[in-house]
Amino acid sequence: MRFQKLDLNLLHALDILLDEKNITKAAKRLHLSQSATSSILGRLREYFEDEVLVNVGRNMVPTALALSLQDPVHQLLLQIQSTLEIRPTFTPEQCDRHFRIVASDYTTSILLAQVAQRLRSEAPKVTFEIIQPSQASADYVIRGEADMLFIPRGYAPEELQGELLLEDSFCCVVCARNDLVGNTLTIEHYLAMGHVVTHFPGALRTFEELHFSTTGYKRRVEITVPNFNAVPQMVIGTDRIGTMHTRLARKLANYFPIRLMPVPISYPKTQQMMLWHPYLEKDPVHQWLRGLMHDAARNEPILLEIS
Repeated sequence: MRFQKLDLNLLHALDILLDEKNITKAAKRLHLSQSATSSILGRLREYFEDEVLVNVGRNMVPTALALSLQDPVHQLLLQIQSTLEIRPTFTPEQCDRHFRIVASDYTTSILLAQVAQRLRSEAPKVTFEIIQPSQASADYVIRGEADMLFIPRGYAPEELQGELLLEDSFCCVVCARNDLVGNTLTIEHYLAMGHVVTHFPGALRTFEELHFSTTGYKRRVEITVPNFNAVPQMVIGTDRIGTMHTRLARKLANYFPIRLMPVPISYPKTQQMMLWHPYLEKDPVHQWLRGLMHDAARNEPILLEIS
């Protein structure tokens, strides 16, 4: 297809060239030779009357025009892809889509585990891959590299569509055999204990970390773990304490010898959001998957405070 003398197939090449900024790497992704890829770059330069990519030392750097084109071209290609994938009818049992979902182990345990059970019976050909949250989580969805993102309200970027799925509170977890802790905790006792804290790789801070940093209190962190499910396991057989989501703590209390207690410091509730790219808004398969997520959230018990 051509538009004003531009072969639209070249837009795909332009997207990759601007992403890689390297002829060799772009050629591999395009499944073309380096000479063919260089020829495509030449055609793009001719059309735009601009160098597009220029050599600076050993690197290739986009021109100002290329930088202004990069995001619009990428979003256009995502929209075209989405439009071409939409089918007039959708049958879950015949669907073979693969979804990439950015979600913490909290969301995986509370929501995605339920969805996985339904997929087995209702859409056995559908597969999904769970990606650990990071600083780049939203960018994955914005670039079309992930289909869905679960993140607390307040972290959500404006570029994405979103819906509130679930609300949760926080509680403390200690070993069930910890005799040094009674039925209640004072702030002083809480702060003096050795803490187990969840911290994701990179600079992304969890909702719990972020809130605690605003309280002005200092706690003694003895163990840092990369996911929420590990917190209870690190307090078992010790006098340590962890602060975590109440829903997940209640679920894990069925498997580990832990005791749940109120947090002596005021914590706001966290609101879990489901986010996706606007180009997927009317995708029938994506709409169906979002419906499964809402069903899983509705199946969660009423949130009861720890007392």
